[in-house]
Amino acid sequence: MKIAVATHNPHKAEEIKKYFEGYPVEIYSMADLNIKEDVKEMGHTIEENALIKARFLKGKVDAIVIADDTGLFVEYLNGQPGVYSARFAGENATFEDNNKKLLQMLEGVPFDKRKAYFKTVIAVINKDEEVVLEGRLDGYILDHPRGQNGFGYDPIFYVEELGKTLAELSMDEKNKISHRSLALKKLKNYLFKGLEEDK
Repeated sequence: MKIAVATHNPHKAEEIKKYFEGYPVEIYSMADLNIKEDVKEMGHTIEENALIKARFLKGKVDAIVIADDTGLFVEYLNGQPGVYSARFAGENATFEDNNKKLLQMLEGVPFDKRKAYFKTVIAVINKDEEVVLEGRLDGYILDHPRGQNGFGYDPIFYVEELGKTLAELSMDEKNKISHRSLALKKLKNYLFKGLEEDK
């Protein structure tokens, strides 16, 4: 089974390869396929963005295509930063800039009103079928960063059941609970359920 991933990010492609180790799949990133174009993410939701990326790549390869997008949604801020999570503080914002802006907007807001969730969606195009799979992780936004691991909003995203931020977890711990790994698990179920039915 050939899977093309709509990403230029080698870390993302590696993570997916690692997730499917031991399974009969070959996984290719856009770099592996020598596709250099950037896809404009013009969608109003993370679902739309994932589908835009998947459809772009589907036109160029003969493989199952997957594309993902992730957002952080803060209830007190009516779902912001949401689809703009990566560029919340501006087009070339760093992770630190985004965190700083979010913390400023939540200044003085009590802990119980700082509920948030991460959501990853994976769009899959398999022949003529389009499917969107979702993984979600609930937590709270702290009022200061904690932990050295992870990236993005991980240092301020607190998982209550574990008593830690995502940046305080090891990669293995994070991969057991993260929104991304939940979405990948659904992808695995979808791909291999289909494989068994074909036999």
